[in-house]
Amino acid sequence: MNKIKQSVFAVLLFCSISYAQKTSLQELNLDFEQVEKGFPLHWSTMGNEEYKIYMDSVHVKSGHYAVVLESTSKEEGFKALAISLPANYKGKEIRLAGYMKTENVAEGYAGLWVRIDPEVGFDNMFDKGVKGTTDWTAYEIILPLSPEQTDQIVLGGLLVGNGKMWLDNLTVTIDGKTLDDPTLEVFEREQLPADLDKEFNDGSTIEISDLSEQVISNLELLGKLWGAIKYYHPEVAKGNYNWDYELFRLLPDYLKVKNIKERDELLVSWMAKYGKLQQCKTCTPTAKEAFLRPDLSWIKQFDASQELQKALQNLYKNRNQGEHYYVGLEPNAENPRFTNEKTYDNMPYPDDGYRLLAVYKYWNMIEYFFPNKHLTDKTWGLVLKEYIPKFLKAKNELEYELAAIQLIGEIQDTHANLWGGGDKFYEAQGGNFAPFKVRFIEGQLVVVDYYNPELAEEARVKIGDVITHINGETIDSLINRLRSYYPASNEAARLRDIAENVLRSSNPYVSISYQTEGQTKQIDVVLYPKGKLNRYHWYKVDEQQRSFKLLNDNIGYVTLANIKVEDMPEIKRAFKDTKGIIVDIRNYPSAFAVFDLGGWFVDKATPFVKFTKVDINNPGAFNFTPLYEIPKDEEQYKGKLVVLINEYSQSQAEYTAMAFRAGKNTTIVGSTTAGADGNVSSFYLPGGLSTMISGIGVYYPDGTETQRVGIVPDVVVQPTIQGIKEGKDEVLEKAIELINNGEK
Repeated sequence: MNKIKQSVFAVLLFCSISYAQKTSLQELNLDFEQVEKGFPLHWSTMGNEEYKIYMDSVHVKSGHYAVVLESTSKEEGFKALAISLPANYKGKEIRLAGYMKTENVAEGYAGLWVRIDPEVGFDNMFDKGVKGTTDWTAYEIILPLSPEQTDQIVLGGLLVGNGKMWLDNLTVTIDGKTLDDPTLEVFEREQLPADLDKEFNDGSTIEISDLSEQVISNLELLGKLWGAIKYYHPEVAKGNYNWDYELFRLLPDYLKVKNIKERDELLVSWMAKYGKLQQCKTCTPTAKEAFLRPDLSWIKQFDASQELQKALQNLYKNRNQGEHYYVGLEPNAENPRFTNEKTYDNMPYPDDGYRLLAVYKYWNMIEYFFPNKHLTDKTWGLVLKEYIPKFLKAKNELEYELAAIQLIGEIQDTHANLWGGGDKFYEAQGGNFAPFKVRFIEGQLVVVDYYNPELAEEARVKIGDVITHINGETIDSLINRLRSYYPASNEAARLRDIAENVLRSSNPYVSISYQTEGQTKQIDVVLYPKGKLNRYHWYKVDEQQRSFKLLNDNIGYVTLANIKVEDMPEIKRAFKDTKGIIVDIRNYPSAFAVFDLGGWFVDKATPFVKFTKVDINNPGAFNFTPLYEIPKDEEQYKGKLVVLINEYSQSQAEYTAMAFRAGKNTTIVGSTTAGADGNVSSFYLPGGLSTMISGIGVYYPDGTETQRVGIVPDVVVQPTIQGIKEGKDEVLEKAIELINNGEK
């Protein structure tokens, strides 16, 4: 996902359910006809402040009113309307339909959204949102229901980026039945013991002051054992225990143990507390061909007693099979879906027990469900011991958030970041920005664009100038200092993200030293609030331009940044006789083009990818799927295909590049991509922190990795400082040269 879409996805996905008011059927006000003080009654909002919401009695689809969401600045952001359905319903699918009208929607989209809590289903139309200026049109979202796992359903409309949208006449149906249909049944979810356990809702009461080497070792052992029991024990899987709170019940006695013998005896009795394990008749050993295998050998590193080791081995041999209270698989993609993980957002700075719980949760989710654990620079088994004291020593909310960001960074996954709840971290970075964009070019921090051309003179730097110091600190020193707070799969993605914030501060200006026309100068750059700048993340998208055009009369050019599904047949018609086609994926695709365009470039059904997925009955085991193919179109493109990539190519962009690489006459040009592919799995940590991981492993048919490595170009071309000064697109120029010269 690109950065703005990723942040909107994260906020809507993770925002507390308290944002949405619980309503009765009579109060739903889906037609917006009930108005109080100029606002639709019973609706809530979330998102940025630089938007206004009001009622319009002139431009309506029907009735007296439509609701309007309008941006009041050019700052990147979003605003959403939200309402919660009055009940959880029996059925197979939910359909939200409604009418939207838009005006000058740019740098984003207008859309509907539905979220089924807790993390059962989500759609915010980010891949099919409405852009530009459009008249009243009907739209819909359909999501599968899972009543047994659902707490509530929240829905509404949203505006991402700039412009104005009208929303009217929403309807909600379950399997075609309206919510007032007397035959529609409400599903009463069974309250399990884990749901009813609320003893530590307001705090753990745990205090940990002794952080001696032995105590940390004991806490490391406990964290690993706690995670193994969480994901393997059938009683925990049934929801018979709130596993967070079981930790808090054990800790007071555990912190008092005087030696290893006492420790192990306590742990053995603790495991026995949850009942004798029944023999598992379907628990087969991990397959020999498994790509990743569960590894419980860590127990031997703690001088653990034979009795404790046998208890752990017995647990694994008789592990849970099937449904699990804390984890499942997403439909189709089968990436892990973490369930019943409470946000604990009532405690932004969690106490000692909850901070320990946070590091335990994260480490074990990665240990058992992250498909790329084997690719981290640090051996994952060593990370828990390192971060237990970091989390426990965090003295305030900011230090806790920073510890969480650093821990997240250890998995080296560009999908993984602190996507929500990092209030103090964001505040510390400041809300003022330089009026120009910088990017790392040829290893140096280079001015590449002005956000507001009218501020170019005031900015006092030129395109192509090289910044060497910020507030007296060298750029290399600054990168090293910030590195651990910018999680990324590879250095290209990390530098991309550091560049976004390196000239950001709470101060009104920042001092820089820079090189321009052979001279070194030092100035104070005036900073501006985001709302006063036409800032954009990573790359510009011209919403008014079509996604395709002809270059030099014989080369087709397609950008996926603003491509629409309906463009693809037209692209094939327009470019079928060209000498070559350039597909620019130095962006995030606005529509899924893998099969609709990819099939045009292959002359037969062609394998292009395979995945690794977790075995939900054997957490920690990952197996390869069969190969996935691109089926060929009825007609094939005869010319040369050149695909452009760089560090802005991430996730779906990388997947699309993989697919197009399968073409018979394809060349990939540019530089290494962000190295984060695969469907994301999201979850919470205590304190309302939210994050994600890449939930499936993505590989070429021959087994070559894509995670961290990214999509490696056939022809490496990177921008140069001289090219930036001259306004050239050197990557595009190389693509044109390859097509004209008939080069591979």
